[in-house]
Amino acid sequence: MTSSLTLLAGPDALRLIRERGLRADDINVLPGASGGPKWLVLAGLDRVLFGEFLQGRTRPLHLIGSSIGSWRLACLAQKDPVAALERFAESYIEQRYPPKPPPSLVSTTSRSILDALLGPDGEEQILSHPWARLHVLTTRCRGLTASDQPQVQMLGLALGALGNLVSRRTLGLQMERVIFHGAGDTSPFTGLSDLPSVHLPLTRENLRPALLASGSIPLVLSGVSIPGAGSGVYRDGGVLDYHPDLEFGPGEGLVLYPHFYPYVVPGWFDKSLRWRRAGPANFRRALLISPSPELVARLPYGKIPDREDFVRLPDAERLRAWRQVLAEGQRMGDELRELLASGRLAEHIRPL
Repeated sequence: MTSSLTLLAGPDALRLIRERGLRADDINVLPGASGGPKWLVLAGLDRVLFGEFLQGRTRPLHLIGSSIGSWRLACLAQKDPVAALERFAESYIEQRYPPKPPPSLVSTTSRSILDALLGPDGEEQILSHPWARLHVLTTRCRGLTASDQPQVQMLGLALGALGNLVSRRTLGLQMERVIFHGAGDTSPFTGLSDLPSVHLPLTRENLRPALLASGSIPLVLSGVSIPGAGSGVYRDGGVLDYHPDLEFGPGEGLVLYPHFYPYVVPGWFDKSLRWRRAGPANFRRALLISPSPELVARLPYGKIPDREDFVRLPDAERLRAWRQVLAEGQRMGDELRELLASGRLAEHIRPL
């Protein structure tokens, strides 16, 4: 039987799942990665995880995401996560742009998508959720990267990319990780020291601008000011944390990581650096769930959607392709549901 899932686990996660299966209350952290339209392939998996598997929890679950990952997790942290995901998918797929749209237009469209995702009272639901603790990763920019002048911003990003070739730590010269969260003193991420990091409470006033900033891709969307967060221009959290590769906190609880790929790329500037992939240190307790190569081969054009589809495909063709991705991606959720119900999940997991 052809599988739709790739299941990879670190040694501690593999041991625990083999001992007693995958249980919702064994999970401490659920990360969400940047990737724009790539999230559509995970929508079927998200529906099963968010709307079924995790609904029986009693312990807090720490959600940490950058860019589109934070938007997916904002769906989970609402009372009806499946309805939020459906609103999100429909509004996201329907976005349309003229050739070379200005950042102001893309930001305006993104606000309308966020409005659909949150609905009339999404902020209140997220902030008062009984067990979901949302963490929104943003990047506060300084110097050249804070400019909204394209040439100046591009120069700052180029300097950042050059420094990143030597070490990710050099990014701290121009940028700072700012995490908005509703976990208070219980957040497992307060000790992060790999990059300059600031932790701020998620509030009714800053939730929407923080989510918008987390998805504000440099040069594509405008920078964002966030009320009460301190001066600075806030941009895409994926610049620093493209696929969150973090110290996921103490304890033995699992890290459940639904992802587009069977590997993790730490930062935006690492995308083209084949040698810059996440190592094993932060993933001993992680279960990485991604589309199988067989599923990807079934998708339109044999690939996961990406931002180039806006340029490469006419709107009607893009909408048709993306809706097909949603339909094919449902196989991931269906297969996970079956493996959980049958107790055979551990048989299909390979070491990460």
